[in-house]
Amino acid sequence: MAQCVQSVQELIPDSFVPCVAALCSDEAERLTRRNHLSFAELLKPFSRLTSEVHMRDPNNQLHIIKNLKIAVSNIITQPPQPGAIRKLLNDVVSASQPAEGLVANVITAGDYDLNISATTPWFESYRETFLQSMPASDHEFLNHYLACMLVASSSEAEPVEQFSKLSQEQHRIQHNSDYSYPKWFIPNTLKYYVLLHDVSAGDEQRADSVYEEMKQKYGTQCCYLLKINSRTSNRASDEQIPDPWSQYLQKNSIQNQESYEDGPYAITANKNSDSNLFSLDGLDNEVKVDGLPNNFRTHSLQLDQSSDPSNSFDGPDHVKSSSSHETKKTNTGIIHGACLTLTDHDRIRQFIQEFTFRGLLPHIEKTIRQLNDQLISRKGLSRSLFSATKKWFSGSKVPEKSINELKNTSGLLYPPEAPELQIRKMADLCFLVQHYDLAYSCYHTAKKDFLNDQAMLYAAGALEMAAVSAFLQPGAPRPYPAHYMDTAIQTYRDICKNMVLAERCVLLSAEILKSQSKYSEAAALLIRLTSEDSDLRSALLLEQAAHCFINMKSPMVRKYAFHMILAGHRFSKAGQKKHALRCYCQAMQVYKGKGWSLAEDHINFTIGRQSYTLRQLDNAVSAFRHILINESKQSAPQQGAFLREYLYVYKNVSQLSPDGPLPQLPLPYINSSATRLFFGHDRRPADGEKQAATHISLDQEYDSESSQQWRELEEQVVAVVNKGVIPSNFHPIQYCLNSYSDNSRFPLAVVEEPITVEVAFRNPLKVPLLLTDLSLLWKFQPKDFSGMDNEEVKELVTGEPKMIGTEVVSEFLINSEESKVARLKLFPHHIGELHILGVVYNLGTIQGSVTVDGIGALPGCHTGKYSSSMSVRGRQDLEIQGPRLNNTKEEKTSIKYGPDRRLDPIITEEMPLLEVFFIHFPTGLLCGEIRKAYVEFVNVSKCPLTGLKVVSKRPEFFTFGGNTAVLTPLSPSASENCSAYKTVVTESTSMCTALISSASSLDFGIGIGSQPEVIPVPLPDTVLLPGASVQLPMWLRGPDEEGVHEINFLFYYESVKKQPKIRHRILRHTAVICTSRSLNVRATVCRSNSLEDEEGRGGNMLVFVDVENINTSEAGVKEFHIVQVSSSSKHWKLQKSVNLSENKDAKLASREKGKFCFKAVRCKEKEAVTQSSEKYTFADIIFGNEQIVSSASPCADFFHRSLSSELKKSRAQPSVHKVKQSLEDAVRVIQKCSEVDLNIVILWKEPPEMELLKFVRPENTTVSSRPSVEQLSSLIKTSLHYPESFNHPFHQKSLCFVPVTLLLSNCSKADVDVIVDLRHKTTSPEALEIHGSFTWLGQTQYKLQLKSQEIHSLQLKACFVHTGVYNLGTPRVFAKLSDQVTVFETNQQNSMPALIIINNV
Repeated sequence: MAQCVQSVQELIPDSFVPCVAALCSDEAERLTRRNHLSFAELLKPFSRLTSEVHMRDPNNQLHIIKNLKIAVSNIITQPPQPGAIRKLLNDVVSASQPAEGLVANVITAGDYDLNISATTPWFESYRETFLQSMPASDHEFLNHYLACMLVASSSEAEPVEQFSKLSQEQHRIQHNSDYSYPKWFIPNTLKYYVLLHDVSAGDEQRADSVYEEMKQKYGTQCCYLLKINSRTSNRASDEQIPDPWSQYLQKNSIQNQESYEDGPYAITANKNSDSNLFSLDGLDNEVKVDGLPNNFRTHSLQLDQSSDPSNSFDGPDHVKSSSSHETKKTNTGIIHGACLTLTDHDRIRQFIQEFTFRGLLPHIEKTIRQLNDQLISRKGLSRSLFSATKKWFSGSKVPEKSINELKNTSGLLYPPEAPELQIRKMADLCFLVQHYDLAYSCYHTAKKDFLNDQAMLYAAGALEMAAVSAFLQPGAPRPYPAHYMDTAIQTYRDICKNMVLAERCVLLSAEILKSQSKYSEAAALLIRLTSEDSDLRSALLLEQAAHCFINMKSPMVRKYAFHMILAGHRFSKAGQKKHALRCYCQAMQVYKGKGWSLAEDHINFTIGRQSYTLRQLDNAVSAFRHILINESKQSAPQQGAFLREYLYVYKNVSQLSPDGPLPQLPLPYINSSATRLFFGHDRRPADGEKQAATHISLDQEYDSESSQQWRELEEQVVAVVNKGVIPSNFHPIQYCLNSYSDNSRFPLAVVEEPITVEVAFRNPLKVPLLLTDLSLLWKFQPKDFSGMDNEEVKELVTGEPKMIGTEVVSEFLINSEESKVARLKLFPHHIGELHILGVVYNLGTIQGSVTVDGIGALPGCHTGKYSSSMSVRGRQDLEIQGPRLNNTKEEKTSIKYGPDRRLDPIITEEMPLLEVFFIHFPTGLLCGEIRKAYVEFVNVSKCPLTGLKVVSKRPEFFTFGGNTAVLTPLSPSASENCSAYKTVVTESTSMCTALISSASSLDFGIGIGSQPEVIPVPLPDTVLLPGASVQLPMWLRGPDEEGVHEINFLFYYESVKKQPKIRHRILRHTAVICTSRSLNVRATVCRSNSLEDEEGRGGNMLVFVDVENINTSEAGVKEFHIVQVSSSSKHWKLQKSVNLSENKDAKLASREKGKFCFKAVRCKEKEAVTQSSEKYTFADIIFGNEQIVSSASPCADFFHRSLSSELKKSRAQPSVHKVKQSLEDAVRVIQKCSEVDLNIVILWKEPPEMELLKFVRPENTTVSSRPSVEQLSSLIKTSLHYPESFNHPFHQKSLCFVPVTLLLSNCSKADVDVIVDLRHKTTSPEALEIHGSFTWLGQTQYKLQLKSQEIHSLQLKACFVHTGVYNLGTPRVFAKLSDQVTVFETNQQNSMPALIIINNV
């Protein structure tokens, strides 16, 4: 139990005090009323004696009484109404609240730190009022009147006569059978005569003479002259007289009851008609007050409407507690005792002393003696007589019975003069004057008698008082007999059905047990008496039980909390909202944050409801908010109920201050860091053959790799535009901001272009949330960025549609436990600084027909499209934490975050806006297939744009055509092939020979050193005006690797008018092309031994081209036609086709291979003018009717593009660092010699679609860091010139001499030392057979030096001895660079035998 102001040793004597009646004449009452007090109220503050008093017990021992207090009350002939008592108790409890700003005790138990109010003044007030207002009953005499004060005024006409009238009245009330109430202790009550004298108005002499007359008539011991009202009330109250009455009068005394209203039923106290009174306390149990049978009572902790007084009536405690306010109202303006001076106060105190010393105590002492003598004298006779009569009637001794068997025997009533009652009377008197030893022995005796007679009500009373007396005995001769109390409580409750008496037992016993620190027993006792018949009592007792648990040696925190919840629930049912709320809040300290989410929800819900009822709306809102924002484990219907309740409360809060700031709503959750921003218009959908550029949109997932690629592309263009240097202040343009982008700078948005904010919502509840009128909340500062700093900053603007248009989403539904993004738009119409603060919306839910837990739909619901129930307007802020800083040492050691400015865009002046559409753009191509598509460029802004460029990592994939493209004439039959090519009709004669043309890479916009990836878009006039659109052709070529290719285009453009903030803009497009296999081509080159070309110069070679159709089309076999083979090179050209078959078109079905052989020759000097001009010679060999001019667009475009990408690749290869400088040079020269710089272009078509396709294969020998023997051996080209057959008459001359010329040609650009060795190399017998037996005549070895590209002829002679076929290819040629040591043998003789036939004539 909580701490109390009084100890139990003070509490019990104060609760049982001698009772004195007061009977006043009207005139006397009038005198006291001048002080706004009745006579009994006047005496109240002075009713405790200030000194000890003495009396003698029956054994004539002196007995000291300390702190004696007497209770004086006006005679009321009606027993107090149980309903009135209950209302009084209700008011007392509701009027007593914890003091404001009271510092609570902090109790630390385990890991709990609890703030608990150590005292419970409301409980003490309740207990005091309860004990004082107990009605007198027949089985005990503690609150029966012992004496009666008869009060008359000195100003009456005949005061003495008035006294005798009053005396008769008292006698009539006590002895007339009409009055069963009040109860009197003994028949001859002490009468004490008091003469009131008004000092300020009355005649003092007359008063004295009347007093003398009274003394003579009634004796000096029983009379008193009390002088009051020394001060005239109208005198200015200059001196402040204390008012000791107010503390007593705040508790409305039950004795002053008027007719009152008790909730739904009214009880009027009429003097006569007792029949219409209810008994509301179970003293007699005929009527159930609330009219409800028991099975209608709800479960004790159910969340039900009964916790709300406006729509429930819950039992007898439920009284609207307005009277406490009324009493306060009535008491505030009134000063009590206004006519009394401090002297008068002393006089009243003196009067009480006199009355007690002279009148009351002697009377009590005498009565005790009489009772004692009576008992001693009558004991033997009366006892035996009484028991004898019993035996005669019952026939035998009644056996002792246990309490439980003694049911229905409480009906036994003793006559007033029964000896058992005399013992009880004596015990009560001794108890009242604190003679506890004697009282205990009397109670003990009486208890035995009552139990023998099975008078259970009397027995219980005796047991109760015996236990209290035993506890209060000085020196504690015996331990407190708690079992007496338990038996008494059980008897009162179960047998006598008298809960009031049972409650008194519990209150006393619990106090006693608490004083002995037996908290556990006290708690059990308190809990035992909680029952359905009184919510207020149950609430108070449960609260005290909770305090018992927390005050134990090892505090039981969870038990404390649980019982506080139970108490709160009962307080709520009793209509004590403030106490209920306090209990729940105290318990919440224990349940909070321990993972008991359902318990927490229940408590928060109740706190919310109670706070709402008490109009503590902010507390209500925060409690409901807690239920909603913690991950709730409640069922969906329960969550729905919580949400509706929350909305209802919130609505009421917001109605109180409709113009106040918008409240922060707890739902739905917003993941602020996932907020994304997009600057610009939404992408247009594909329209027929038109497909808009993919650009950037919020639908695309972030991919760090691709964003890095885009960044590199943008840097490439910017570098080209800025003459190869990226400006220091360059930042890539960001159209989409998210948690991965760099948000440290203020983003730039363009005026009149929408800003889309994507907000990520999550609904944690199992019920759907409906957001209506959802829009962004922002503030805007208009500015002029043109550089005029002196202009004053304009005011911040919020909600001005002329500056910023705001899109409102009318309904946004988030289903249960769903995460969903909302895209909200702003339309800036002015330049300045925009700050996006958050979102604003109405939060509601979809109203189902569910009523949850008996809660049902709350008032104020309406139905809409989703039949949304009520909704509240509120906001949520978007606050994004920037990235954690981790650069400096300080940042690493502390936790610091950088700024995230994605929600604070700067609105800049208008810029051009480009849209790009692709027309007839393919999604699938064969490797190497060429298609023509169109690109449309549209300027959708109000500014002209210029400087349009496109950059791609795969420039070989597309071309806009060369500078000559627009002028390309088309042949009439161009339609036969795809119009992608420039074609010329050919005559049939020129089939085998090549047609020559030439072109420079400069014609195709690919100069040396520039970035081949950056391609200017050939706009007419290089400017695109507002609203204008241009269509350009675009040739595409399928990449050579099969598979899916993602090709990124980045379009770059600028405004004609230079902007300070934004230099350029970009548009992205990603094309996805799926390529499938087509032709596989291998080309090999081999030096021709023959030297016949047009000028007889060495420089021919054979080109072998292997072509295989590797297409695996599922649609069926695809057949390819080779239409034309072209070469492109600075040094070589194809001359003719060697093995032309009969049919013109070379057809290849699936998996077929074909082999072509071409002769290639060196270009003439005039054709290959100088290296620097970068002229390429194109030679076309045609297998069809038309020549396709391969030097024109797009054939040459793609050739140059592929060339530049090859160059780029070779540049990218890391070079190996060599040790010897000289070796490096040698390698370079040798490589130069062996490289054949010839590119073969194969043009082919697929008959069904008649699309011409082409294939580009640059044939460069692989470059190795060390030249191979083979490469070195081909430094020198050798060729033997001799007659094919030679006739010789062997019969005339046995030796045959044949002249042979050996031509040596230096292929390289360096000087070469050559050794020609004519000796036969005899390695194996086979070799001998091949060579036959011939021999070279003359020198066997020649040493020569050949200058750069020199041709040298050596005249040799071969000698034969008989006819046959001979191989002349035996000379071995060794070559080395002049400045090198290593010698290499040429591999010429291995290529082909040089056969000669020798005939005999």
